[in-house]
Amino acid sequence: MTKQKTILSGIQPSGKLHIGNYFGAMRQHIRMQQEGDAFYFLANYHSLTSVNNGRLLEEYTMDVVLDYLALGLDPDKCTFFAQSDVPQTTELAWILGCLTPVSLMEKGVSYKDKVANGLSPNIGLFTYPILQAADILIYHSNLVPVGEDQKQNIEIARDLAGKLNRAYEKDLLIIPEEYIVKSVAIVPGIDGRKMSKSYDNTINIFDEGKTLKKRVMAIQTDSTPLEDSKDPETCNVFSLIKLFAEVDIADEIAEKYKAGGYGYGHAKKELMGLIEGFFAEARDKRKELEKNPDYVRDVLSDGGIKARKRAESVMEPIREATGLFRSFSY
Repeated sequence: MTKQKTILSGIQPSGKLHIGNYFGAMRQHIRMQQEGDAFYFLANYHSLTSVNNGRLLEEYTMDVVLDYLALGLDPDKCTFFAQSDVPQTTELAWILGCLTPVSLMEKGVSYKDKVANGLSPNIGLFTYPILQAADILIYHSNLVPVGEDQKQNIEIARDLAGKLNRAYEKDLLIIPEEYIVKSVAIVPGIDGRKMSKSYDNTINIFDEGKTLKKRVMAIQTDSTPLEDSKDPETCNVFSLIKLFAEVDIADEIAEKYKAGGYGYGHAKKELMGLIEGFFAEARDKRKELEKNPDYVRDVLSDGGIKARKRAESVMEPIREATGLFRSFSY
């Protein structure tokens, strides 16, 4: 088993990535690519629980690749690949599923939340934590950075790794560390709830021009008159401003709120400028990458080869222990 720190994280290509994705996960992924042997994957199998349009899923997948590369993910510093390029993942998921009590899945908080928010209660969604466990365990990942909302699924992965090891009385899988990212920003959507594609309340990372203006201007605010003092800490617009502005700029804007004569329309215009400036360099890079789709596909292909090689080295002893065999090799 590998002794090097292996970092594993994934993101679903189930729609356009938004600024909540960036501050909640993407910037951590980009930072951590230099802190160990990082594996970052596009969870397109997971996306099938909600996306049933092949053309759309392929489009979303390529969009996510472009977004990550434009924002600074370096394929020379990490392994960046599509989940579907590693068939060993679903192979391990089946083996883990055969050791998983139904009652463990029935306790899934994430499943209940997603169904409550309108997603179809399909078996893929119900057994999502098993596939997620396989995603983590197939690379002998020992560090999985996630937000607090994913804590239960990491505990399930640890539990299933232990079950497999005990069932076959061998250390077949590394039990990953619980690594909850405490600094993950909770990004409000335009309706004040947590920004999420499920709520259609997002501002996409690379929105610009009229599209960006329409979304920002739709941010919900209260009805305090223009001339009155306002509390910036209760304002959704200011919550977003703080994500993009330097501290001194945010402080200046906060004073304008308190002084009066500064309306929410003024704040929204400042927010639009901050968003456009923050992502300007990445936006230009993304447009250049769009002109070279062969390079983008090569990045995924190379990453898939590396990921399959690691995954196969993990699966070989598991097949031997479980009595499964293959008459061919990858």
